[in-house]
Amino acid sequence: MRLKQIWNYLWHGEGALSWVVTFAVAFILVKFVLLPVGGLVLGTSFPVVAVVSSSMEHPGGFDVWWEKQHAWYETRGITKEIFLTYPQRQGFNKGDVMVLFGTDFNTIIQGDVVVFWGKHTQPIIHRVVNRTDMLLTTKGDNNLYTFPELGEDKISQTKYLGRAVLRVPYAGWPKIWAVELFRVFTGGR
Repeated sequence: MRLKQIWNYLWHGEGALSWVVTFAVAFILVKFVLLPVGGLVLGTSFPVVAVVSSSMEHPGGFDVWWEKQHAWYETRGITKEIFLTYPQRQGFNKGDVMVLFGTDFNTIIQGDVVVFWGKHTQPIIHRVVNRTDMLLTTKGDNNLYTFPELGEDKISQTKYLGRAVLRVPYAGWPKIWAVELFRVFTGGR
């Protein structure tokens, strides 16, 4: 009977405390159950990531974006026709959530969208624009060039987290809002 009362309180409670408790339970379930199980199933320690920048957006749609970016890609042998065969060829937006699969590093090819540890505290999600036997180079679709200062020019297997396989639009906004709210209360840290 006690479990039924708790369930009723979480789902039907109207007070502020009910909201706080529900949020805390949801956070605990996601952080300590759903993400670890998802990571186990998908073969990566980061089964989902929220997109927190506009580096992969295609402002104005693909054709407008390509007109601004084509020279960079074409000097590297990536034509419009080749780019159109890539996964996530339309890019994705800040606030989207990407589901990752822990694909073997050795099977990653040019055009794949990968998540990796760069030189910052947050993982980075960008497109592979070059591949050697041991290293990947990436570029954010909306960036003008590859940023070595991000660490995206020498991505080794030890920095690789997974390949993006699914986009869930807008689902990352709650995380972005929570981080921004946290920054307001901590003075922007």
